[in-house]
Amino acid sequence: MKNLSIIDEFVLLGLSTDSDIQTMLFVLFLGIYLLTLMGNLMMILVIRADPHLHTPMYFFLRHLSFLDICHSSITIPKMLQNFLSQRKTISVWGCITQSFFFIFSGGTESCLISAMAYDRYAAICHPLLYTVIMNGPLCTAMVSAAWMMGFLNSLVNNLCAQSLQFCGPNIISHFSCELPSLFPLSCSDTMPNTILLAGSTAFLGLVTLPPILFSYSKIILAVLSVSPSKGRGKAFSTCSSHLTVVLFPSSGSVLERVVSIQYGVITSLINPLIYSFKNQEVKAALQRILRQQICVSG
Repeated sequence: MKNLSIIDEFVLLGLSTDSDIQTMLFVLFLGIYLLTLMGNLMMILVIRADPHLHTPMYFFLRHLSFLDICHSSITIPKMLQNFLSQRKTISVWGCITQSFFFIFSGGTESCLISAMAYDRYAAICHPLLYTVIMNGPLCTAMVSAAWMMGFLNSLVNNLCAQSLQFCGPNIISHFSCELPSLFPLSCSDTMPNTILLAGSTAFLGLVTLPPILFSYSKIILAVLSVSPSKGRGKAFSTCSSHLTVVLFPSSGSVLERVVSIQYGVITSLINPLIYSFKNQEVKAALQRILRQQICVSG
């Protein structure tokens, strides 16, 4: 170990080494990033401005939109910089910091989606008691727990990663820093880190997956028990947008970079599109806000 030189930066290979392709990718991902920011900011502002949307579902959705902005902002700006740069490097400290916020936002979003599934269960299976079940303190506690779970999960893993030493090679075959990509580059023993990451990921899955499975199994049974087809359509429409978000990430490729693009880029873009175009309440809220703006300007 004494004869090994400790490296202080990594090289991110990104998606392509061809300069022409990198230029096209820069334009593509810049457009995706701007649309992601505008779509999620629009959702946050509309929910905040319209009193009709001050309900538990949109309380969760506002946090989801904020998380999508954070999640995409963790990786895309650095990716865009590297598309135009000859020296595609990131410091070890910057790499671990990026990994911290990536795990933080991803874990929080997983917990939040689980909470949103329970919210849809309460709305469809217990509509008369919905406001009693999903009261303000409970919603605040669920969102706070989601943020705390994501933070602790990321903190534990990245604190342990701080003790790793990197002696070369320093090339990451990725466009961002994720802990599984860093472990093979370390000259330290990464077995404890690997076990910790796998264990914390499994624990997060055990916490978030059962509420989703329970909620949607109950929702499906409740929808099927509604005899008129119109009633079924109305019941299912209240949760179809959220169900689409839950199922969307599972359709990705097994390739690591493709999966990372889908989770870190595409999902953040598509969430506001799903909730705005498939949701009549959001459409109505947008129309009310536009009419108010027209009246004020007129």
